[in-house]
Amino acid sequence: MRPTKADLEAARDRVIPDVLPEVPGTLRVLFCGINPGLYSGATGRHFARPGNRFWPALHLSGFTDRRLHPSEQVLLPGYGLGITNLAPRTTARADELTDAELREGGRRLAALVERHRPACLAVAGVTAYRTAFGRPRTRIGPQDEDFGPARLWVLPNPSGLNASWPLDRIAAEFARLREAAEALRAS
Repeated sequence: MRPTKADLEAARDRVIPDVLPEVPGTLRVLFCGINPGLYSGATGRHFARPGNRFWPALHLSGFTDRRLHPSEQVLLPGYGLGITNLAPRTTARADELTDAELREGGRRLAALVERHRPACLAVAGVTAYRTAFGRPRTRIGPQDEDFGPARLWVLPNPSGLNASWPLDRIAAEFARLREAAEALRAS
């Protein structure tokens, strides 16, 4: 059942728990969104809005053997995947976050990566990454620097509002990341 307008408004400033494995060191890729939207806050699920392309891209890129529904996010650790966000609180739009919140999220993310030691960290949202880490020239794709113990990758924002990145291009970038993560695991 879809959340009502009242459900969405009541979800403002909620926090959705990260999806992480029980055992640190078993993550291939930790996906990091900007922050949960109200739809995600109302459902308690990451990337939950029906127009979000995260779940389709995850499947089309080969990370999962089928398209998972946001309600199945608990299955991600079994694939060696996890989800977190730069800013934990839900908002209607990412531009409601302050630069200070994004920078604080970057510090929290660094601690999370040190603790869980993913092979790759994939930040979904280049503009938020630029702000959180003071890297104004960052582009989509693998980065020249690592993020602690993780190989750093910046992905396009999978939001349906990001019209400059259609699903096939997002899935292709996810596939490049998957291939890199598999190569790291094999080495």
